[in-house]
Amino acid sequence: MNLHFLPLPVRRLFGVKVPSPKPSFQLLDLPGSLGPLLAALDRVDEVTLDTEADNMYHYKTRVCLLQFLVDGDTYLVDVLAPGIETKQIWSRLATKHLVMHGSDFDLRLLHAECEFRAKSLFDTMLAAQLLGRQRVGLASLLEEHFGVELDKEGQKANWSKRPITPKLLDYAARDVAHLPELRTLLTRELAKRDRLEWLDQQCQRQIEAGAEGFAPPDENDWRIGKSERLKGAGLAMLHAVWHWREQTAQRLDVPPFKVCSNDVLLRYAHAADDGASEASILAAHHLGKRHERLAASLTAAVRAGLERDPQTLPRRRGRDPSHTPLSTEELARQDRLKAQRDRVAAKLEIEPTLIANRSQLAQIARAPDKLHSVLLPWQAELLTPNVD
Repeated sequence: MNLHFLPLPVRRLFGVKVPSPKPSFQLLDLPGSLGPLLAALDRVDEVTLDTEADNMYHYKTRVCLLQFLVDGDTYLVDVLAPGIETKQIWSRLATKHLVMHGSDFDLRLLHAECEFRAKSLFDTMLAAQLLGRQRVGLASLLEEHFGVELDKEGQKANWSKRPITPKLLDYAARDVAHLPELRTLLTRELAKRDRLEWLDQQCQRQIEAGAEGFAPPDENDWRIGKSERLKGAGLAMLHAVWHWREQTAQRLDVPPFKVCSNDVLLRYAHAADDGASEASILAAHHLGKRHERLAASLTAAVRAGLERDPQTLPRRRGRDPSHTPLSTEELARQDRLKAQRDRVAAKLEIEPTLIANRSQLAQIARAPDKLHSVLLPWQAELLTPNVD
């Protein structure tokens, strides 16, 4: 029997994957075109939101497109279009309850863009995690619950390229189309398991983290991977080639990983530690033909790394007291906490790190009285019996 000739609800019942219906939307990309969206925002208390950014293609990440589902209507705002002023959007959005999926990056990006802070939030990814879902990506959840198959091409698209293709606009609209329905389903399941308060706490923490934005640059950002294993010569080389990559990426306006990977930088550093010469380092670890235009600047960076006095490098910060080795008593307490966490997580059928990750367990083992400052209330309640 060919199930693809059956109506959509019946095909979903049989577990057949079906394309998401072609969404209707309004593209707002002209000066003065935001009126319909602003009027819609004034009518509602809740908004479904997503963003598309260009972090895969440019050095500095920008918001390129905003997707809104408001009272059943979808609006796509081309943030990069000339004459589009989003200030009135943010003042309205700050008073709304938001429905989002995987909101951490979006909230940090919007804070960096315009200091936006959400009022309240329902994150469908966090909800899925608290229900023990093994796959929590939006495409996986829509396929699992509704039999809808989303095109994944948009996940790696260059959203700063103009004009945006009709196919990508459809993709962007689909990203918000099913979120209210998914939220309703997940809310029902969370209520059955008495975990709605857990989600409220998780979402509030997400809002607070988002309002911190992205971590600012630090003079020790170049200490990547297991750089603590390097000696003086290797550290000097790593410092030189890491900054070369950063300056090159900024000049070319591409993400640093598109210049070269961390593994490549660490190979240069280890070669320097092994006493390799400038010529042998460059010969053994060349970047390939597509980077021949960078040869001169890379050569200068390698030479600078070999000539640098390691004693002049930025000093690593003193050891954080919370990262000192645990005592025998504290290790025993950490083991008891971990065992308790794992038993509870298995019973609840959720990922153990949702209750407490390794770093949090160590902090509590070192200072049990800080349990409630380290964990959320629902997490602390699950671990309280084994804190002594």
